Amino acid sequence: MTKSKSFSARTLDANALKSFAHPLRLRIYELLDERGPATATGLAGLLGENTGATSYHLRELARHGMIEVATGMGRGKEKYWRVVPGGFTYGEPPSDAEAASALEVLLDDLVRQRGTELARWREGASRAPAEWVEASGFGRRSLRLTAEETAELRDQVLEVLERYRTVSDHREPEPAEGRDQPTGHVVIHFDVLPLGALPEDDPA
Repeated sequence: MTKSKSFSARTLDANALKSFAHPLRLRIYELLDERGPATATGLAGLLGENTGATSYHLRELARHGMIEVATGMGRGKEKYWRVVPGGFTYGEPPSDAEAASALEVLLDDLVRQRGTELARWREGASRAPAEWVEASGFGRRSLRLTAEETAELRDQVLEVLERYRTVSDHREPEPAEGRDQPTGHVVIHFDVLPLGALPEDDPA
């Protein structure tokens, strides 16, 4: 999810923004992204909700192209849902006031999610397999750049992320024992924050 230039990611329109900015839908999407395909019943158990509620919100997410039915899974009428490959971008700030308010909710939730994930890794890294700890990393750089250079840096990093996202999207789930190198759910946080462009706070 990114607010900057989109590569193959889908840009959410105003209606999708307003629909997505719902606490339960955000949590359902987060669980599907983290854990993979799931049913309305399975999600209801994880969230402490009834199946009718999760079914409704799954349909709403699907209506706006956020998720889709995972083909080849489930029996009979049982439906497994998955995140639509390719990801999405929030795009430019919308002119519609309601959509703009929804975007603020989504961005605040993104900040919350990142903080939760960072804290979760810091607290649990000591229990993770050594190869995953060695592959992880924290990074922060403070640079003096022009706006043009900043945008160029952002787009170049996003191109690298897009390349690996494509690899991930085309990888079929399979048991860990079926691979020489098992895959795992990896989260990459990338922010470009031109804090120097903010006005100075007024002295107290």
